[in-house]
Amino acid sequence: MTNKQHNTKRYIQQSILALAIAGSAGFMSGCKSDLLDTVPPGNIASSTMWTTDNLTDLGVAGVYNALRLGIATGGASGRELYMYDRFVTSIGRDGDALLQGTATTGNGMFTNVWKELYEGVHRANDAITSIPAKSPSPAEKKARYVAEMKFMRAYFYMRLNQLWKGVPVYLEPVPVDQMNRGRETEQAVWDVVVQDLTDAINEPELPMKYAKGNAAFGHATKGAAYALRGKAYMYLEQWALAAADFQKVREAGYSLFGNYYELFRPANEQSDEMIFSIQYNNVPGFGSTTQFYTGTRSSFGSCWNSYMVHPDLVDRYENADGSPFDWDAVIPGYNAMPAKQREVYFFRNNLTAAEITAAKNRGVNMDAYLPDGNEQRIAQAYAGRDPRLTANVITPYSTYLGRQIEGADRVFTYRWPHRNENLPTLDLTTDTRTFFYYLHRKFVYLGSTELPDRTTGPTDFPLIRFADVLLMWAEALNEQGKTDEAVPLVNEVRQRAGVGLLNSSPATTVTGQDDMRQRIRHERRAEFPNEGISFFDEMRWKTWKETVFYTGNGVKEIWGNVNIPYLWSGDYLYNWAIPEQEVQMNGNLRQNPDWIN
Repeated sequence: MTNKQHNTKRYIQQSILALAIAGSAGFMSGCKSDLLDTVPPGNIASSTMWTTDNLTDLGVAGVYNALRLGIATGGASGRELYMYDRFVTSIGRDGDALLQGTATTGNGMFTNVWKELYEGVHRANDAITSIPAKSPSPAEKKARYVAEMKFMRAYFYMRLNQLWKGVPVYLEPVPVDQMNRGRETEQAVWDVVVQDLTDAINEPELPMKYAKGNAAFGHATKGAAYALRGKAYMYLEQWALAAADFQKVREAGYSLFGNYYELFRPANEQSDEMIFSIQYNNVPGFGSTTQFYTGTRSSFGSCWNSYMVHPDLVDRYENADGSPFDWDAVIPGYNAMPAKQREVYFFRNNLTAAEITAAKNRGVNMDAYLPDGNEQRIAQAYAGRDPRLTANVITPYSTYLGRQIEGADRVFTYRWPHRNENLPTLDLTTDTRTFFYYLHRKFVYLGSTELPDRTTGPTDFPLIRFADVLLMWAEALNEQGKTDEAVPLVNEVRQRAGVGLLNSSPATTVTGQDDMRQRIRHERRAEFPNEGISFFDEMRWKTWKETVFYTGNGVKEIWGNVNIPYLWSGDYLYNWAIPEQEVQMNGNLRQNPDWIN
């Protein structure tokens, strides 16, 4: 890490000192305690916040720190962005109330996400108001900071609107007892988002982008504002405006990084593909938790595979030539076979007599078992596929460089059934080892030297990257009927991935606008696992029901055996419930239709 990078990371770390900034920490509608009357140890009193150049820096960092409010290190919060993938491409091993049809307005996820996003809004409001009025920093710096804070406020309101479709709007610091506004319309909130981002774009002091190593890398830029505004236009179905903004992002100098797998390594976290990201460091307390909750017992730190990969995602990955993958091409008759009977194809070679007996007792027909070739046969299902599959997923009988065993980092193999992780066996070990699930590889660290502990991943987490922009751009063009112009943009992403380009073979030939729409959606699902994007896509497309809630889906093992079924409660799930306690405290709030206690 360069000195500039280290200084930027340290700057972000200091944000923890600024959590009591004026007008923010006490201004959550779900938190009535008067934090402004106290000065917690290590925090900065609201009376002095913003009154020096250094305090201005810290206050701004405190707004950025709101991006991390969902982090918990004692157990998975369910609120970090990558955890949202459990609603589409991932699996929460214990299920989820929203997926199981048991969520109510009192669900803690609704309550905490609402509080955390409004915490971000009010921190940004305080900064936007106080920096011009109180800060002695140079005028150019203050103007840049205000533009950054408008970007941040737009980001938090975008998230609120994605989930709730119309929320109360506060654009200035408001005392707690005046936080009783009713909901604005969804359109009105998008107007706020667009206006804030337009203001940021129009600020001359806000740079278009920062180069790798710049001490300000991680701050909002014009490029990030164009990308986020383009996404807002996607929700508004203002396709031409969205496409124009995405063109500006390319003109800013953003581009795809050459290697998909290496993109998510610490060395490349500041590549030209990363437009805006949460800044993490390898200092305890300032890193990501992806290792903890998507790693395994064989990962450094003895981690929990709380979130795993859904078999549907794996099955969607095409063959490398771009043709659809078909299980029947590997194992004839597989698709029509009862899920329970498919387990036989996933067994390791040379099962013991006890393992064979246990399988038979579960009702598995062992006639198809190959004692000396079972592993090799199933491995063919993952060979010759879109390379993003093996970059994102630990598949059966693939290997993983994990933690130390007897003094050295070891290469583990993912086998079924699990025996032990000791030498010489070195089976990759999970805390769900009585079940066989696909496991995440993206954002799971290698060996024992890449991070200090399991809750401190150093790799920045991308919130906006250029591949996202390219695929949204393609969608915006296609929705205007400009399908031919959309194809090259998708092909940029596919070429980097190493999968057959559109229109390069009969299987990849685009037959029209609707076909292209489906191909773009496929591409987004394949590109973004463990990045917290797919759920918001499905919500925007209104495809979540058909993609996830079909009969027979749920928390299921590799071969399709369902352990926890999913249940679609109704189309009202496309709008989250206003938290019950917020409705109780604010009589002007109106609940989204069909949600009941």
